[in-house]
Amino acid sequence: AMKQMIETDAREVKQWLDDGSAVIIDVREADELAQARVPGALHNPMSGFDLEMLAGLDGKRLVFMCAMGMRSMQVGSYLLQNDMVDAAYNLSGGIQGWAMAGYEVETG
Repeated sequence: AMKQMIETDAREVKQWLDDGSAVIIDVREADELAQARVPGALHNPMSGFDLEMLAGLDGKRLVFMCAMGMRSMQVGSYLLQNDMVDAAYNLSGGIQGWAMAGYEVETG
C-alpha cells in the first residue's frame, strides 16, 4: 500500500512544536516567506527541495506547510512514495490555517 500523508490541524501542530516533537518545513518560495512566516519553521522550497535538510531531523514529526496545503501535500507525498521519509504530516490550510487558528505569523 502507498504511504499517505497525515492531515493535521494548526492546533495539533502547535502542541507538537511546544513539546519539541515536531518541526514545520515550509515549502513556499522566498518571496512568499518574505511576506509571512511561521516562527521557527524551516524553509525548504518546493522548487529546490533539499533532501539533506531532512537528515538532521530524525525523531521529529515532519509537518509540511505551504500557502493553503496543496504544495506541501505534493512534496510530502513524493517523499513518502520514494521512501525518503517514514511519515509526513500536512498542515491543513497552510499558513492561512495557522493564522486563522490565531497563532503567530511573522510578517515583513
